[in-house]
Amino acid sequence: MAITQANGAVRESRPRRRHAEGPAAVLAIGTANPSGTIVPQDEFADQFFRMSNCDHLADLKGKLNRICKKTGIEKRHFHLTEEVLLAHPEFLDRELPSLDARIDMVATAVPKLAESAALKAIAEWGCPATDITHLVFSTYSGCRAPSADLELARLLNLRPTVSRTILSLHGCYGGGRALQLAKELAENNCGARVLVACAEITLVCFAGPDGSNLVGHALFGDGAGPFTGGEHPLFEMVSATQTTIPRTEHALGMQVAGGGIDFHLAIQVPSLIGQNVEQCLLGAFRASLGDDANDLTWNDMFWAVHPGGRPILDNIESVLKLGPKKLTSSQNVLHEYGNMSGATIVFVLDDLRRRREEEGEFPEWGALLAFVPGITVETMVLRSPPRSVKEN
Repeated sequence: MAITQANGAVRESRPRRRHAEGPAAVLAIGTANPSGTIVPQDEFADQFFRMSNCDHLADLKGKLNRICKKTGIEKRHFHLTEEVLLAHPEFLDRELPSLDARIDMVATAVPKLAESAALKAIAEWGCPATDITHLVFSTYSGCRAPSADLELARLLNLRPTVSRTILSLHGCYGGGRALQLAKELAENNCGARVLVACAEITLVCFAGPDGSNLVGHALFGDGAGPFTGGEHPLFEMVSATQTTIPRTEHALGMQVAGGGIDFHLAIQVPSLIGQNVEQCLLGAFRASLGDDANDLTWNDMFWAVHPGGRPILDNIESVLKLGPKKLTSSQNVLHEYGNMSGATIVFVLDDLRRRREEEGEFPEWGALLAFVPGITVETMVLRSPPRSVKEN
């Protein structure tokens, strides 16, 4: 390309490379949970009803106990403590205004939790935090600006020129959506180093027990799962697609209200996902691999599935006819932490990474699945590169 200068001289110029040479990849992973309260699942109903002053609702407590026993969860972590609840009894009653108090608490707690996990990811990566060029923060636990992304950038001493994006109210696919955005940023900005932080604290949606919210209380916990993304791999992010299941917009949802964030989870959600997941996967793999996708079977692959609940995992396992250990990482995370919404998928990737290191042999191709109010299925084709590839 020839460029004419102001004095009429002609100089040669080559266009600067703006795109990465290969697919974006997860370079390092960190996870963290709040230190407030760790509750064994078999004690949760008793503790929850005692803290809520609802021990007299014996039938309701018995129902929650039965739900908890079927979740496949061993324990969960929570930022909310009994002392905080005693100081804020309005958190128990959805009819009382409490959103401001909740948001004030999580405005500090969410970025601090994300910082704990991000420091682990940055240390594993081995480069200074000032090398980070982009920050993507996903959380439903906040409704203000400046938001958690700016506070996390300050806590980590990121450069003031870091490009920040906040994803809000994406629910259980927040991690999947953040991964896709990180992929696009890394691949379209040569040399980009993207820090993705997903952090959730259920304080914003806590309420006293009633017949409509028991499943949510039995499933959700708190956690943060940042990772760094770039061009050199732990897992390569080959492609990402998003598919909305028609006529399911009322099956799964979130609503910000004066008494906190309300969740709606229809009983049909696991079966709706099960009925549509294979078509989502087929579309994603055929678009990425073309005819080579025909050489793969679902049992040839590794799986990072958001563990939204045991019935969701059971439906996917049954529909795809997966072997008994294919969803082990998702089951492990559900067992140890519960459903931490958008952060959960990062914990699943971390478990997969550990298993890859321990087992030696590991499938080359994998799939990531996450689910969002809508119902929308986020599908990502992953590749586990040969161990000889140098990780940056």
